[in-house]
Amino acid sequence: MVLGVLGIIMCQVVGVVAWVLANKDLAEMDAGRMDPSGRDLTRVGKILGMIAVGLMLLAIVGFLVFGMGILIAAFH
Repeated sequence: MVLGVLGIIMCQVVGVVAWVLANKDLAEMDAGRMDPSGRDLTRVGKILGMIAVGLMLLAIVGFLVFGMGILIAAFH
């Protein structure tokens, strides 16, 4: 969950790590190899990681659109 929060607040790339680790931990819990008492927090971390990745993708698209607008304006 901490990585998911950090992914939203500071660095969206950490959100990818949160998403991957949460998926791994949930699979371990489903297989019975990990204590399921933290399942809810792990799910929250996964969701926050997904949100962080979505925000990162939106930022990338926004920068690309903005950059293309500047290039078009410069050469027009």
